[in-house]
Amino acid sequence: MIGRIPVLDVRPRVESGRRPAKAVVGESFQVSATVFGEGQEVVGANVTLRDPAGRPGPWTPMRELSPGSDRWGAEVTPDTEGRWSFAVEAWSDPVAGWLRQARIKVPAGIGTALVLAEGAELYARAAEHVPKRDGREAVLAVVDALRDRGRPPAARLAAALAPDVTAVLARHPLRERVTLSRPLPLLVERKRALYGSWYELFPRSEGARLTRGRPPVSGTLRTAARRLPAVAAMGFDVVYLPPVHPIGTTHRKGPGNSLSPGPHDVGVPWAIGSPDGGHDALHPDLGTLEDFDHFVAVARALRLEVALDFAFQCSPDHPWVREHPEWFRRRPDGSIAYAENPPKKYQDIHPICFDRDPEGLVREAVRVLRHWMAHGVRIFRVDNPHTKPLGFWEAVLSEVARRDPDVVFLAEAFTRPAMMRALAEIGFQQSYTYFTWRTTKQELTEYLTELAGPSAAAMRPNLFVNTPDILPAHLQHGGRAAFELRAVLAATLSPSWGMYAGYELCENTPAREGSEEYLRSEKYELRPRDWASAGRTGRTIAPLITALNRIRRRNPALHQLRNLSFHHTDNDNVIAYAKRSAGNTVIVVVNLDPHHTQEATVSLDMPRLGLAWHEPAPVCDQLTGESYHWGRAFYVRLEPGRTPAHIAVLRPSPPIGGSPTS
Repeated sequence: MIGRIPVLDVRPRVESGRRPAKAVVGESFQVSATVFGEGQEVVGANVTLRDPAGRPGPWTPMRELSPGSDRWGAEVTPDTEGRWSFAVEAWSDPVAGWLRQARIKVPAGIGTALVLAEGAELYARAAEHVPKRDGREAVLAVVDALRDRGRPPAARLAAALAPDVTAVLARHPLRERVTLSRPLPLLVERKRALYGSWYELFPRSEGARLTRGRPPVSGTLRTAARRLPAVAAMGFDVVYLPPVHPIGTTHRKGPGNSLSPGPHDVGVPWAIGSPDGGHDALHPDLGTLEDFDHFVAVARALRLEVALDFAFQCSPDHPWVREHPEWFRRRPDGSIAYAENPPKKYQDIHPICFDRDPEGLVREAVRVLRHWMAHGVRIFRVDNPHTKPLGFWEAVLSEVARRDPDVVFLAEAFTRPAMMRALAEIGFQQSYTYFTWRTTKQELTEYLTELAGPSAAAMRPNLFVNTPDILPAHLQHGGRAAFELRAVLAATLSPSWGMYAGYELCENTPAREGSEEYLRSEKYELRPRDWASAGRTGRTIAPLITALNRIRRRNPALHQLRNLSFHHTDNDNVIAYAKRSAGNTVIVVVNLDPHHTQEATVSLDMPRLGLAWHEPAPVCDQLTGESYHWGRAFYVRLEPGRTPAHIAVLRPSPPIGGSPTS
């Protein structure tokens, strides 16, 4: 039912309010609604929040987003985790309506005495709702002025227009015909659900030894822990591990996805399960649960969170195949079909059938997750969730959140947009995205506008620049400069970004031309790297990665998603965008061409930055420490390998220091 003052189309709204919109603690987002009155009636609106205990918070006044649009909005910022609700209140504003008429009638001498008398009555009523210590006397003084017939009408009206009185009534308006919208749910989660820098590594490669003529020696969780200080030094928040469980031998893959493995080939970590155990066990080569606990403890001491892969599938050797035959679909010949994601084939993996025992599968998934949660894991990257039923994930995630709402799930769902959004709506905190394949200014602008726009109420992007499965063409052919510019984009466009080990070394050799698979892919073999040598010889962009993560930590605007705005450039090879939050504004200009120097004139939308069109914009480049005096329009020249981008903070701040390519 529409109330006395219509309040329509309140947003953010997920599935018409059946599911909660999402935010994290300290994240600002806009609540908007269509609000209008009758005829020339002046209306006002505000947002009301209720915290998880049901307590109403202070109301936030809304403003009309553009004149005559009837669309009102306000920024709100929840400050604690839990299940909140929000609603919009709209009301008739008789004082504002009177002022609109009085400004016309009093100067024209139309019914002046009656107009001023009506105003006195309104201000007297308004004063009753103003606290004594917050300007009541100022409002009462207006009542006296409006009734003072010894003063000229213009002077009596001027008293009502005084700035101090206007400010008091902005805080305490006289509200009539108050109409409250239907409350909408809001889920507020911990900050890591939105913000973080992820680093993926294979523990078995860290400390591995490959000696000609001898069987390879796997790295362990203990040797992998020695890599963590370097990961933390680059400024990462999350270290993500692929599956660490026993690997099956049936149809085991060899190097390069070969179907003919040798006796010492290590297999694919996602082919989970062997006589040594399943999803709750560790691969014997990696060590024991005590070693896993040691890895988590070292990470925690370095302020790193551990994320673990959760791949709900198994090898033909998994205990589930024997213990739960009902969990698998058998073909007419009695065999179990292997998993496929055309054109990819996974002969070493059995998919799960979710039709025969859905409750049992939910229980087992929750049991496995809680097992690793008990060993310090509070983040899970979920492998191919789009190949399982949405109802399964909704049951699993809601059961985990019931006791442990701080656990974060990242959906590795490179799939149709509808499925990606649905996974977010049912509970996944983050999602992989198509960013990996968006390279042009138009593609990036359109896609990130979508991600930072209405979809941000449900889906939070994590921009990975590469993965063990994905070496995109622009990295294969763009050289070091391509790695630099893509890192800048990912780290500044989204609050969460990630990279797979080797990216800092600019590893870019594909298995073959036209393939996105890495040559000597770490999925199929051990891949130890000489990190020390790379640092000594400068064959690394780790200094740039470190600078990017420091810049992110020091600038709260980069912790947000919905504050992204794009700005015009006259060169399609140069992209410009900004983020603004709580007095911190970051302007980023990137050369998208890894091969050539590009020049452009950048035209800033100054009001989007909180500036007047004519104001100067003094900035400090956080990559170089240089200061510039930008304004509404300015010139840039960006040279690959030297200055891949400007990351400029409005109004000078101390530089990060160090050359990004040193």
